[in-house]
Amino acid sequence: MRIERIDFTDPGDRLAQWHAAHLASEESRPGFWLGLRRFTVMVERGWADNLMEAWVAEEAGHVLGGYSLHLPTRDNVHGCSLRFFVVHPGHRRRGTGSALLAHAGRRAREHGRRTIRITGPAEVAVSAFAEAAGAKLGMVDTRAALDLHAADRPALAGARAEAVRRARDYRLERWTGPTPPELVPDMVRLMEGMNDAPQDGLEIEGVRWDADRYVASEEAIRDAGLLAYTTIARHVETGEPAGYTQIHVDAEEPRGWSHQGDTTVLAAHRGHRLGLLMKIENTSWFQERDPSIRYVVTRNADSNTHMVAINELMGFRPLDRWHHWQLRL
Repeated sequence: MRIERIDFTDPGDRLAQWHAAHLASEESRPGFWLGLRRFTVMVERGWADNLMEAWVAEEAGHVLGGYSLHLPTRDNVHGCSLRFFVVHPGHRRRGTGSALLAHAGRRAREHGRRTIRITGPAEVAVSAFAEAAGAKLGMVDTRAALDLHAADRPALAGARAEAVRRARDYRLERWTGPTPPELVPDMVRLMEGMNDAPQDGLEIEGVRWDADRYVASEEAIRDAGLLAYTTIARHVETGEPAGYTQIHVDAEEPRGWSHQGDTTVLAAHRGHRLGLLMKIENTSWFQERDPSIRYVVTRNADSNTHMVAINELMGFRPLDRWHHWQLRL
């Protein structure tokens, strides 16, 4: 077995084989389909300003597994993230996973990083490898799904009416696809709100956004084949942006599923049920625009009790749990 770096200018069939290993590992997990186009963008570029490396373990021309190492270049430069760390189910228990994880640790140290964050479903091999390597559990997420065909419409109507009353000093604006250029400064400001999301035991600092970084992240979303549905809240009197929410759908092969993106309300505008109102309105609008989609999937830290409560009120129900491990190098 040898571990080789993928050259994205000429990947051969390595990328497709690694993608197949990923799908084989997640094939029974509902709502987790990831097409090759999106997979390629996520392992080659990520969403915003990361130095990326992609490595695969090969034997006799066959890819056994691989990983992508995301190395932030503007903030959180003390650490890195291990993504799509997988060994094909047909090649496990032969030392491949241990070799890939050790290789990732060496690469991280060569880049001067002190920590690696490893994320994976709670019940599968990723978590076992992380714990065996000495990583500490830093945060637990729950992935949940909303069945748009079975929503409790009377309950949602009541929740919406109360949110509208509480948010009477705000108006909502929405669009599909990339952000209109004149609204990019507002979105840059709103992205900062995500820095308030719980990180629990993970050593993660806030992400610093500017227009170039935001536009680059939208280009990556577009290149991955995703279409974004965005709703923002704006304070009527001052014109200040107050919060936003997004839903993403694979425009080429949705398979009936969509994915909830970020939702945040800036601190100065909290307490008006804006998060609930934006999510209800954005989800309803999305369902009207694309009735072929049945499910919206979201993922939140268990400690983010406010957002979890909003999701439960809307009808989201748990699918599975995810662990975020932190390995000190």
